[in-house]
Formats: sequence, structure tokens, C-alpha cells
Amino acid sequence: MGAEQKVVAYIHDTAVISPTARIAKNVEIGPYSVIGDNVEIGEGTKIGPHAVIHGWTSIGKDCRIFQFASVGEEPQDLKFKGEKSYLFIGDRTVIREGATIHRATGEGEETRIGNDCLLMALTHVAHNCVLGNHVIMSNVASVAGHVVVEDRVVIGGMAGVHQFVKIGRNAMVGGMARLVQDVVPFTIVAGYPARVSGLNSVGMSRAGITLESRRRVKQAYKILYRSGLSLPEAISVIEQDVDSCEEVEHLLRFLRNADRGICRERRENE
Repeated sequence: MGAEQKVVAYIHDTAVISPTARIAKNVEIGPYSVIGDNVEIGEGTKIGPHAVIHGWTSIGKDCRIFQFASVGEEPQDLKFKGEKSYLFIGDRTVIREGATIHRATGEGEETRIGNDCLLMALTHVAHNCVLGNHVIMSNVASVAGHVVVEDRVVIGGMAGVHQFVKIGRNAMVGGMARLVQDVVPFTIVAGYPARVSGLNSVGMSRAGITLESRRRVKQAYKILYRSGLSLPEAISVIEQDVDSCEEVEHLLRFLRNADRGICRERRENE
């Protein structure tokens, strides 16, 4: 082991650690885990038994990685030709049993996961994805390549997210949902394919969004989903009729960049 690794007191004798890995102090690495070349593990992170961490992977402070997780492996992408790509994981993120997280496709490209996330057992984060902070993925949920998940999103168990889809902040995705279009911030979606069932009012409140801002988001929601307007028309009306606040401005930015279209509201006969 290199000089930096010798100061670590919690590496099990059966763990296999590359001499080029950079291990901070107070890191714990369990039995039979494999830490490959160029991996960087932040202070206080705990890695359970039989975990495998490969590639140009950087893990932040005080994370937990449970047994049989595979982190930083090559992407499941036929376009990948062995180029140098990255995975970055923020602080205090928890990766549970059997989860898989892949590096990016493309020279110098990256997959990125933020701070304080929880990826439950058997979840999958594919190449070139970006997950924000405080994201929760429930058991067996999967996001395909190039998906963007904004802050404080909850994705239910066994949900599947199509490549290039964007999920807006404070949204909630129901279990077993199939997402093929972008999920508008602050909404709840469910179904196969996913449809909007309302605003995530509880999630917004828990995130500390003020009552007045929630009222403005609700007004914008009604214009977007209940007015019968096209998306460009709804954006124009929201800009004119809804008083500005940070949440409304974020909603408008998201709608302007919804390249795949947005999940529509569920109708009574669906």
C-alpha cells in the first residue's frame, strides 16, 4: 500500500487496494472489497464487504457503501471504447446493497451524484447521469444514460427512467412508473406511462418552501395543466400572470428546456 494508505487503520486484511488509490483518514474498508486504480475515497467513508470500486471515481466524505455494490465500473454502452471518464459522488451519500453506478461515456465526461443521497438496494445509475442533492432512489429503481435528476427528488421502487429524461426538483415518482418524458418540478407522477397526479405539496413544505411560494407554484400548475394551452402558450401566461419567486422562475427555466416534452396530467378515464 502507498504512504497515504498506511495511515488508514480500518482496512481489512482481505481487501484488495490499488497502490494508486487515494484513501483519506478514518476510512473503513470491509472484507474482500476491491478498490481499483485512481479511486479517491474521502474522509470517514465506510465501505462494506465485497464492494467493488473502479475507474476514475471520487467519493466524498462520510459516505456509506454497502456490500456487493459496484461503483465506477465501465458504462453499459456500446459507444464506450475505454476512454478516460469519471464518476463523482458527493458527501454523506449512502449506496445500499447491490447498487450499480457507472462512469460516463466520452473522453473526459462524467457521471455525478450529489450530497446526502440515498440509493437503495439494487438501484442503477447509468453513464453520464447527474443526480442532485438529497435524491432518494427506492429499491430497484433505474435511470438510463444522460438522465438529470434535480435536488430532493424521490423515485419509487422499480421505476424506470428513459435516457435523456429530466426530473425536476422536489418531484416524486411513484413505484413502477415508466418515465419517457420530463417530470415538471414540484409534481407527483405515477403510472405506465407516467402521468401527473398533482403537486408534491408535502415535499415542498418539508423542503422549507414558503406558503406564498407554494401558492404561486400552484397557480402556475393550474395554468400549465388545466387551461388547455399548449406548452409555449402556458409558459407565456405564467410569465405574465404569476408573481415571480425563485420556485416559479425555476419552473419556467425547466419548462423552456423540456426537450422531450413533459408528463401530462392524468385524465379521469386513464
